[in-house]
Amino acid sequence: MKSLRKFALPVVGASLLVVGCYSDSDTPPPLLGQCSTADELNQFYDYMSENYFWNEDMPSNVNPGNYANVYQLLDALVVPEDRYSFILTEEEYQSRFVSAEYIGFGFSSRLVGDQVFINYVYANSPADLAGIKRSDELTHINGESVQSLLQQGRYNEALGPANEGLTLELTWRDMQGVSYTLAVSKEVVETNTVLAAEVLNVNGRDVGYYVLNTFINRTGSDLNDAYSQFTGVDELIIDVRYNTGGLTRYANQAATQAAGNNVMGEVFTKYLFNNNNTDMNFIEQFQLYEGVRQLNLSRVYILTTASSCSSSELLINSLDPFVDVVVIGEPTCGKPVGQVPEQLCDKRTFVVNFETVNALDQGRYFDGLAPNCSASDELMGDWASPDDPMLQAAAYHMVYNQCQPVAMALDSGTTSQSRSVKEKGFKPKNLADLWRSEH
Repeated sequence: MKSLRKFALPVVGASLLVVGCYSDSDTPPPLLGQCSTADELNQFYDYMSENYFWNEDMPSNVNPGNYANVYQLLDALVVPEDRYSFILTEEEYQSRFVSAEYIGFGFSSRLVGDQVFINYVYANSPADLAGIKRSDELTHINGESVQSLLQQGRYNEALGPANEGLTLELTWRDMQGVSYTLAVSKEVVETNTVLAAEVLNVNGRDVGYYVLNTFINRTGSDLNDAYSQFTGVDELIIDVRYNTGGLTRYANQAATQAAGNNVMGEVFTKYLFNNNNTDMNFIEQFQLYEGVRQLNLSRVYILTTASSCSSSELLINSLDPFVDVVVIGEPTCGKPVGQVPEQLCDKRTFVVNFETVNALDQGRYFDGLAPNCSASDELMGDWASPDDPMLQAAAYHMVYNQCQPVAMALDSGTTSQSRSVKEKGFKPKNLADLWRSEH
Protein backbone atom coordinates (compact mmCIF):
# COMPACT_ATOMS: atom_id res chain seq x y z
CA MET A 1 0.00 0.00 0.00
CA LYS A 2 1.23 3.46 -0.78
CA SER A 3 2.11 5.68 2.12
CA LEU A 4 -0.45 8.25 3.17
CA ARG A 5 -0.08 11.78 1.89
CA LYS A 6 -1.14 14.81 3.90
CA PHE A 7 -2.30 18.13 2.53
CA ALA A 8 -4.15 21.12 3.90
CA LEU A 9 -7.81 21.62 3.06
CA PRO A 10 -9.23 25.12 2.75
CA VAL A 11 -11.61 24.36 5.62
CA VAL A 12 -11.32 24.73 9.36
CA GLY A 13 -10.33 21.65 11.31
CA ALA A 14 -9.90 19.29 8.39
CA SER A 15 -6.88 17.67 6.81
CA LEU A 16 -6.59 15.78 3.54
CA LEU A 17 -4.10 13.00 3.02
CA VAL A 18 -3.92 12.46 -0.32
CA VAL A 19 -18.28 2.58 -21.20
CA GLY A 20 -20.26 4.02 -23.15
CA CYS A 21 -22.22 1.32 -21.82
CA TYR A 22 -21.64 -1.82 -23.83
CA SER A 23 -23.00 -5.26 -23.06
CA ASP A 24 -21.14 -8.29 -24.37
CA SER A 25 -23.45 -10.95 -22.99
CA ASP A 26 -25.31 -13.06 -25.54
CA THR A 27 -23.61 -11.23 -28.40
CA PRO A 28 -25.29 -12.28 -31.68
CA PRO A 29 -23.21 -13.75 -34.51
CA PRO A 30 -21.48 -11.31 -36.85
CA LEU A 31 -23.24 -9.97 -39.90
CA LEU A 32 -22.19 -11.94 -42.96
CA GLY A 33 -21.80 -10.97 -46.62
CA GLN A 34 -19.42 -10.39 -49.49
CA CYS A 35 -18.44 -7.04 -48.01
CA SER A 36 -18.66 -5.02 -51.17
CA THR A 37 -19.62 -1.42 -50.42
CA ALA A 38 -23.19 -2.12 -51.57
CA ASP A 39 -23.45 -5.26 -49.44
CA GLU A 40 -22.04 -3.48 -46.42
CA LEU A 41 -24.49 -0.60 -46.79
CA ASN A 42 -27.48 -2.90 -47.23
CA GLN A 43 -26.52 -5.16 -44.33
CA PHE A 44 -26.01 -2.18 -42.06
CA TYR A 45 -29.35 -0.65 -43.08
CA ASP A 46 -31.13 -3.95 -42.37
CA TYR A 47 -29.37 -4.26 -39.04
CA MET A 48 -30.39 -0.73 -38.02
CA SER A 49 -33.99 -1.37 -39.11
CA GLU A 50 -34.19 -4.42 -36.88
CA ASN A 51 -31.90 -3.69 -33.93
CA TYR A 52 -31.44 0.07 -33.52
CA PHE A 53 -33.10 1.13 -30.27
CA TRP A 54 -34.95 3.97 -32.01
CA ASN A 55 -35.64 1.99 -35.20
CA GLU A 56 -39.25 3.17 -35.33
CA ASP A 57 -38.08 6.79 -35.36
CA MET A 58 -35.43 6.47 -38.09
CA PRO A 59 -35.95 8.54 -41.23
CA SER A 60 -38.11 6.59 -43.68
CA ASN A 61 -36.73 8.14 -46.87
CA VAL A 62 -33.13 6.89 -46.60
CA ASN A 63 -31.84 4.80 -49.50
CA PRO A 64 -28.59 3.06 -48.48
CA GLY A 65 -27.44 3.05 -52.10
CA ASN A 66 -27.15 6.83 -52.01
CA TYR A 67 -24.27 6.81 -49.52
CA ALA A 68 -20.57 6.30 -50.13
CA ASN A 69 -19.92 4.36 -46.92
CA VAL A 70 -21.54 3.15 -43.69
CA TYR A 71 -20.22 6.12 -41.73
CA GLN A 72 -22.32 8.46 -43.87
CA LEU A 73 -25.26 6.09 -43.68
CA LEU A 74 -25.05 6.02 -39.90
CA ASP A 75 -25.14 9.82 -39.80
CA ALA A 76 -28.27 9.76 -41.99
CA LEU A 77 -30.09 7.19 -39.84
CA VAL A 78 -29.46 8.20 -36.24
CA VAL A 79 -32.17 10.13 -34.39
CA PRO A 80 -31.36 13.58 -32.93
CA GLU A 81 -31.06 12.31 -29.35
CA ASP A 82 -28.45 9.74 -30.38
CA ARG A 83 -25.07 11.41 -29.87
CA TYR A 84 -23.35 8.12 -29.13
CA SER A 85 -23.52 5.56 -31.96
CA PHE A 86 -20.25 5.09 -33.83
CA ILE A 87 -18.30 2.63 -35.96
CA LEU A 88 -14.73 1.37 -35.54
CA THR A 89 -12.62 -0.62 -37.93
CA GLU A 90 -12.12 -4.16 -36.71
CA GLU A 91 -8.42 -3.35 -36.31
CA GLU A 92 -9.26 -0.39 -34.04
CA TYR A 93 -11.66 -2.53 -32.04
CA GLN A 94 -9.17 -5.35 -31.52
CA SER A 95 -6.32 -2.98 -30.68
CA ARG A 96 -8.02 -0.57 -28.28
CA PHE A 97 -11.03 -2.41 -26.89
CA VAL A 98 -9.68 -5.96 -26.71
CA SER A 99 -5.87 -5.75 -26.57
CA ALA A 100 -5.83 -2.33 -24.83
CA GLU A 101 -2.83 -0.93 -26.66
CA TYR A 102 -1.84 1.50 -29.39
CA ILE A 103 1.34 2.96 -30.88
CA GLY A 104 2.10 6.42 -29.57
CA PHE A 105 3.67 8.47 -26.79
CA GLY A 106 1.06 7.53 -24.21
CA PHE A 107 -0.62 10.79 -23.25
CA SER A 108 -4.02 12.43 -23.67
CA SER A 109 -4.26 16.17 -24.16
CA ARG A 110 -6.79 18.97 -24.17
CA LEU A 111 -6.76 22.15 -26.21
CA VAL A 112 -7.44 25.38 -24.32
CA GLY A 113 -7.26 28.35 -26.65
CA ASP A 114 -3.89 28.04 -28.37
CA GLN A 115 -2.35 25.89 -25.63
CA VAL A 116 -2.18 22.11 -25.22
CA PHE A 117 -2.26 20.57 -21.74
CA ILE A 118 -1.81 16.97 -20.62
CA ASN A 119 -4.94 15.31 -19.21
CA TYR A 120 -3.40 11.98 -18.33
CA VAL A 121 -0.44 9.74 -19.04
CA TYR A 122 -0.43 5.94 -19.31
CA ALA A 123 1.88 4.10 -16.92
CA ASN A 124 5.26 3.04 -18.31
CA SER A 125 4.53 4.72 -21.65
CA PRO A 126 7.23 6.75 -23.42
CA ALA A 127 5.63 9.94 -22.08
CA ASP A 128 5.57 8.57 -18.55
CA LEU A 129 9.18 7.42 -18.71
CA ALA A 130 10.17 10.86 -20.04
CA GLY A 131 8.58 12.48 -16.98
CA ILE A 132 5.51 14.07 -18.61
CA LYS A 133 2.64 14.39 -16.10
CA ARG A 134 -0.98 15.41 -15.91
CA SER A 135 -1.34 19.23 -16.00
CA ASP A 136 1.94 19.81 -17.89
CA GLU A 137 1.76 22.06 -20.96
CA LEU A 138 3.19 20.81 -24.26
CA THR A 139 4.95 23.87 -25.71
CA HIS A 140 7.16 22.73 -28.63
CA ILE A 141 7.45 19.82 -31.07
CA ASN A 142 10.84 19.49 -32.79
CA GLY A 143 11.57 23.07 -31.81
CA GLU A 144 8.37 24.54 -33.31
CA SER A 145 5.97 26.17 -30.89
CA VAL A 146 2.66 24.41 -30.39
CA GLN A 147 0.97 27.79 -30.68
CA SER A 148 2.31 28.28 -34.21
CA LEU A 149 1.51 24.70 -35.19
CA LEU A 150 -2.09 25.14 -34.06
CA GLN A 151 -2.44 28.45 -35.87
CA GLN A 152 -1.13 26.86 -39.08
CA GLY A 153 -3.27 23.73 -38.68
CA ARG A 154 -0.19 21.50 -38.49
CA TYR A 155 -0.36 20.29 -34.89
CA ASN A 156 -1.50 16.72 -35.59
CA GLU A 157 0.83 16.50 -38.57
CA ALA A 158 3.74 17.56 -36.35
CA LEU A 159 3.00 14.76 -33.91
CA GLY A 160 3.49 12.31 -36.78
CA PRO A 161 1.90 8.97 -37.74
CA ALA A 162 1.46 6.01 -35.41
CA ASN A 163 4.77 4.42 -36.37
CA GLU A 164 6.72 2.49 -33.77
CA GLY A 165 10.15 4.07 -33.27
CA LEU A 166 9.18 7.51 -34.59
CA THR A 167 11.18 9.98 -32.48
CA LEU A 168 10.32 13.63 -31.84
CA GLU A 169 11.84 16.27 -29.62
CA LEU A 170 9.12 17.33 -27.19
CA THR A 171 9.25 20.34 -24.89
CA TRP A 172 6.85 20.68 -21.99
CA ARG A 173 6.41 22.95 -18.98
CA ASP A 174 5.22 21.88 -15.54
CA MET A 175 2.94 23.74 -13.12
CA GLN A 176 5.88 25.59 -11.58
CA GLY A 177 6.98 26.90 -14.99
CA VAL A 178 10.01 24.61 -15.35
CA SER A 179 10.58 23.48 -18.96
CA TYR A 180 11.98 20.15 -20.13
CA THR A 181 13.09 18.99 -23.59
CA LEU A 182 13.64 15.36 -24.49
CA ALA A 183 13.64 13.11 -27.55
CA VAL A 184 10.70 10.74 -27.12
CA SER A 185 9.94 7.75 -29.35
CA LYS A 186 6.55 6.23 -30.12
CA GLU A 187 6.18 2.69 -28.85
CA VAL A 188 3.37 0.22 -28.13
CA VAL A 189 1.46 1.75 -25.21
CA GLU A 190 -0.49 -0.46 -22.84
CA THR A 191 -3.55 1.48 -21.73
CA ASN A 192 -4.04 0.90 -18.03
CA THR A 193 -7.69 1.69 -17.32
CA VAL A 194 -7.05 2.70 -13.71
CA LEU A 195 -4.83 5.76 -14.08
CA ALA A 196 -4.13 6.23 -10.36
CA ALA A 197 -4.98 4.55 -7.07
CA GLU A 198 -4.02 5.87 -3.63
CA VAL A 199 -5.10 5.86 -0.01
CA LEU A 200 -5.84 9.41 1.11
CA ASN A 201 -6.68 10.73 4.54
CA VAL A 202 -9.50 13.14 5.20
CA ASN A 203 -9.64 14.41 8.76
CA GLY A 204 -8.27 11.13 10.10
CA ARG A 205 -10.30 8.85 7.84
CA ASP A 206 -8.59 6.52 5.36
CA VAL A 207 -10.08 7.15 1.94
CA GLY A 208 -9.56 4.98 -1.12
CA TYR A 209 -9.26 6.99 -4.33
CA TYR A 210 -8.90 5.70 -7.85
CA VAL A 211 -9.25 7.12 -11.36
CA LEU A 212 -11.17 4.79 -13.67
CA ASN A 213 -10.76 5.88 -17.29
CA THR A 214 -12.47 3.16 -19.38
CA PHE A 215 -14.36 -0.12 -19.07
CA ILE A 216 -12.59 -2.43 -21.54
CA ASN A 217 -11.27 -6.00 -21.45
CA ARG A 218 -8.42 -5.33 -19.01
CA THR A 219 -10.51 -3.30 -16.55
CA GLY A 220 -11.39 -6.24 -14.31
CA SER A 221 -7.73 -6.88 -13.52
CA ASP A 222 -7.00 -3.17 -13.10
CA LEU A 223 -9.89 -2.85 -10.64
CA ASN A 224 -8.45 -5.67 -8.57
CA ASP A 225 -5.09 -3.93 -8.43
CA ALA A 226 -6.82 -0.79 -7.14
CA TYR A 227 -9.10 -2.44 -4.59
CA SER A 228 -6.20 -4.51 -3.24
CA GLN A 229 -4.81 -1.24 -1.82
CA PHE A 230 -7.99 -0.29 0.00
CA THR A 231 -8.14 -2.73 2.91
CA GLY A 232 -9.84 -1.08 5.87
CA VAL A 233 -10.67 2.23 4.19
CA ASP A 234 -13.50 4.26 5.69
CA GLU A 235 -14.59 5.97 2.46
CA LEU A 236 -14.14 5.57 -1.29
CA ILE A 237 -13.85 8.07 -4.16
CA ILE A 238 -14.23 6.76 -7.73
CA ASP A 239 -13.03 9.31 -10.28
CA VAL A 240 -14.72 8.83 -13.67
CA ARG A 241 -14.37 12.40 -14.90
CA TYR A 242 -13.14 11.35 -18.37
CA ASN A 243 -14.70 7.87 -18.50
CA THR A 244 -16.98 7.67 -21.53
CA GLY A 245 -18.00 4.07 -20.79
CA GLY A 246 -17.40 0.55 -21.97
CA LEU A 247 -18.32 -2.96 -20.85
CA THR A 248 -21.19 -2.93 -18.38
CA ARG A 249 -19.90 -5.94 -16.45
CA TYR A 250 -16.97 -3.87 -15.20
CA ALA A 251 -19.28 -1.09 -14.04
CA ASN A 252 -20.99 -3.87 -12.11
CA GLN A 253 -17.67 -5.17 -10.76
CA ALA A 254 -16.57 -1.69 -9.65
CA ALA A 255 -19.91 -1.07 -7.93
CA THR A 256 -20.03 -4.47 -6.25
CA GLN A 257 -16.45 -4.26 -5.01
CA ALA A 258 -17.30 -0.89 -3.48
CA ALA A 259 -20.64 -1.70 -1.83
CA GLY A 260 -20.20 -5.46 -1.35
CA ASN A 261 -22.82 -7.05 0.87
CA ASN A 262 -25.02 -3.95 0.65
CA VAL A 263 -25.80 -4.80 -2.98
CA MET A 264 -24.70 -8.37 -3.69
CA GLY A 265 -27.47 -10.28 -5.45
CA GLU A 266 -29.70 -7.23 -5.85
CA VAL A 267 -30.73 -5.83 -9.25
CA PHE A 268 -27.78 -4.04 -10.83
CA THR A 269 -29.63 -3.04 -13.99
CA LYS A 270 -32.40 -4.03 -16.36
CA TYR A 271 -31.60 -4.13 -20.09
CA LEU A 272 -34.55 -3.19 -22.29
CA PHE A 273 -34.35 -3.62 -26.08
CA ASN A 274 -36.64 -2.28 -28.81
CA ASN A 275 -40.05 -3.74 -29.64
CA ASN A 276 -38.52 -6.15 -32.16
CA ASN A 277 -36.25 -7.67 -29.54
CA THR A 278 -38.16 -7.81 -26.25
CA ASP A 279 -37.10 -11.46 -25.94
CA MET A 280 -33.58 -10.12 -25.34
CA ASN A 281 -34.58 -8.11 -22.25
CA PHE A 282 -32.83 -9.32 -19.12
CA ILE A 283 -31.97 -8.39 -15.54
CA GLU A 284 -28.39 -8.37 -14.28
CA GLN A 285 -27.63 -8.69 -10.58
CA PHE A 286 -24.77 -7.11 -8.67
CA GLN A 287 -21.84 -9.53 -8.78
CA LEU A 288 -18.08 -9.41 -8.49
CA TYR A 289 -17.23 -10.89 -11.90
CA GLU A 290 -13.40 -10.83 -11.74
CA GLY A 291 -13.38 -8.95 -8.44
CA VAL A 292 -11.61 -10.34 -5.39
CA ARG A 293 -11.84 -7.75 -2.61
CA GLN A 294 -15.08 -6.06 -1.59
CA LEU A 295 -15.37 -3.10 0.77
CA ASN A 296 -19.04 -3.28 1.97
CA LEU A 297 -19.31 0.51 2.05
CA SER A 298 -22.66 2.23 2.59
CA ARG A 299 -21.48 5.46 0.95
CA VAL A 300 -19.51 6.02 -2.25
CA TYR A 301 -18.25 9.29 -3.75
CA ILE A 302 -18.10 9.57 -7.56
CA LEU A 303 -16.40 12.43 -9.45
CA THR A 304 -17.99 13.34 -12.79
CA THR A 305 -17.91 15.75 -15.74
CA ALA A 306 -19.81 16.02 -19.02
CA SER A 307 -17.49 13.28 -20.29
CA SER A 308 -18.73 10.76 -17.71
CA CYS A 309 -20.98 8.64 -19.90
CA SER A 310 -22.86 5.40 -20.12
CA SER A 311 -21.22 2.76 -17.89
CA SER A 312 -19.95 5.58 -15.67
CA GLU A 313 -23.52 6.80 -15.26
CA LEU A 314 -24.69 3.21 -14.86
CA LEU A 315 -22.34 2.92 -11.89
CA ILE A 316 -24.17 5.81 -10.22
CA ASN A 317 -27.73 4.92 -11.20
CA SER A 318 -27.41 1.26 -10.23
CA LEU A 319 -25.89 1.92 -6.79
CA ASP A 320 -28.31 4.72 -5.93
CA PRO A 321 -31.24 2.57 -4.69
CA PHE A 322 -29.03 0.73 -2.20
CA VAL A 323 -26.26 2.99 -0.86
CA ASP A 324 -25.59 6.70 -0.47
CA VAL A 325 -24.01 7.86 -3.74
CA VAL A 326 -22.52 11.36 -3.50
CA VAL A 327 -21.77 12.75 -6.96
CA ILE A 328 -19.19 15.54 -7.04
CA GLY A 329 -18.38 17.67 -10.08
CA GLU A 330 -20.44 18.47 -13.15
CA PRO A 331 -23.58 16.95 -14.74
CA THR A 332 -22.83 13.73 -16.62
CA CYS A 333 -23.23 13.38 -20.38
CA GLY A 334 -26.68 11.73 -20.37
CA LYS A 335 -26.45 8.25 -21.92
CA PRO A 336 -28.89 5.82 -20.29
CA VAL A 337 -28.58 3.55 -23.33
CA GLY A 338 -26.00 1.09 -24.58
CA GLN A 339 -24.61 -0.90 -27.48
CA VAL A 340 -23.85 -4.48 -28.40
CA PRO A 341 -20.68 -4.36 -30.55
CA GLU A 342 -21.54 -6.01 -33.87
CA GLN A 343 -19.13 -7.16 -36.54
CA LEU A 344 -19.84 -5.83 -40.03
CA CYS A 345 -17.31 -7.03 -42.59
CA ASP A 346 -14.04 -5.34 -41.58
CA LYS A 347 -15.74 -3.02 -39.08
CA ARG A 348 -17.36 -3.14 -35.67
CA THR A 349 -20.57 -1.17 -35.18
CA PHE A 350 -21.49 0.44 -31.87
CA VAL A 351 -25.07 1.54 -32.44
CA VAL A 352 -27.51 2.00 -29.57
CA ASN A 353 -29.45 -1.24 -29.02
CA PHE A 354 -30.96 -0.97 -25.53
CA GLU A 355 -31.70 1.24 -22.55
CA THR A 356 -30.94 0.55 -18.90
CA VAL A 357 -32.97 1.20 -15.76
CA ASN A 358 -32.07 0.48 -12.15
CA ALA A 359 -33.86 -1.61 -9.53
CA LEU A 360 -36.45 1.17 -9.12
CA ASP A 361 -36.96 1.40 -12.91
CA GLN A 362 -35.21 4.77 -12.97
CA GLY A 363 -33.44 5.74 -16.20
CA ARG A 364 -34.01 8.04 -19.18
CA TYR A 365 -31.51 10.61 -17.85
CA PHE A 366 -30.75 12.04 -21.29
CA ASP A 367 -30.00 15.42 -19.71
CA GLY A 368 -27.34 13.80 -17.52
CA LEU A 369 -27.18 13.04 -13.81
CA ALA A 370 -26.82 16.16 -11.70
CA PRO A 371 -24.06 16.27 -9.06
CA ASN A 372 -24.92 16.54 -5.39
CA CYS A 373 -22.11 19.08 -5.06
CA SER A 374 -20.73 21.14 -7.93
CA ALA A 375 -16.99 21.38 -8.59
CA SER A 376 -14.94 22.07 -11.70
CA ASP A 377 -12.38 19.88 -13.43
CA GLU A 378 -9.16 21.87 -13.31
CA LEU A 379 -5.59 20.85 -14.02
CA MET A 380 -3.86 21.62 -10.72
CA GLY A 381 -1.14 18.97 -10.74
CA ASP A 382 -1.01 15.20 -11.05
CA TRP A 383 -3.81 12.92 -9.86
CA ALA A 384 -4.71 13.32 -6.17
CA SER A 385 -3.42 16.87 -6.08
CA PRO A 386 -4.57 18.60 -2.87
CA ASP A 387 -5.58 21.58 -5.02
CA ASP A 388 -8.00 19.59 -7.19
CA PRO A 389 -11.38 21.32 -6.66
CA MET A 390 -13.27 18.06 -7.11
CA LEU A 391 -11.26 16.25 -4.44
CA GLN A 392 -11.56 19.24 -2.15
CA ALA A 393 -15.34 19.23 -2.56
CA ALA A 394 -15.48 15.51 -1.77
CA ALA A 395 -13.30 15.96 1.30
CA TYR A 396 -15.43 18.86 2.54
CA HIS A 397 -18.58 16.76 2.22
CA MET A 398 -16.99 13.88 4.12
CA VAL A 399 -16.12 16.17 7.01
CA TYR A 400 -19.24 18.35 7.17
CA ASN A 401 -21.83 16.17 5.40
CA GLN A 402 -22.74 19.08 3.14
CA CYS A 403 -21.45 20.83 0.04
CA GLN A 404 -18.85 23.57 0.19
CA PRO A 405 -20.23 27.11 0.34
CA VAL A 406 -20.18 28.63 -3.13
CA ALA A 407 -17.57 31.26 -2.26
CA MET A 408 -15.23 28.62 -0.85
CA ALA A 409 -15.69 26.42 -3.90
CA LEU A 410 -14.81 29.32 -6.20
CA ASP A 411 -11.68 30.11 -4.18
CA SER A 412 -10.48 26.51 -3.96
CA GLY A 413 -7.88 25.02 -6.26
CA THR A 414 -5.44 27.92 -6.24
CA THR A 415 -3.64 27.52 -2.92
CA SER A 416 -0.23 26.28 -3.94
CA GLN A 417 0.10 26.14 -7.72
CA SER A 418 1.11 28.89 -10.09
CA ARG A 419 -1.89 28.46 -12.37
CA SER A 420 -5.00 26.41 -12.98
CA VAL A 421 -6.47 25.20 -16.26
CA LYS A 422 -10.21 24.70 -16.34
CA GLU A 423 -11.74 22.07 -18.54
CA LYS A 424 -13.14 23.76 -21.65
CA GLY A 425 -12.83 21.75 -24.84
CA PHE A 426 -12.29 18.19 -23.59
CA LYS A 427 -15.74 16.59 -23.76
CA PRO A 428 -15.59 13.18 -25.45
CA LYS A 429 -18.93 11.35 -25.65
CA ASN A 430 -17.72 7.85 -26.49
CA LEU A 431 -14.57 5.76 -26.53
CA ALA A 432 -13.74 6.76 -30.10
CA ASP A 433 -13.77 10.43 -29.06
CA LEU A 434 -11.63 9.68 -26.01
CA TRP A 435 -9.04 7.79 -28.04
CA ARG A 436 -8.77 10.67 -30.52
CA SER A 437 -7.41 12.81 -27.67
CA GLU A 438 -4.51 10.39 -27.18
CA HIS A 439 -1.14 10.48 -28.90
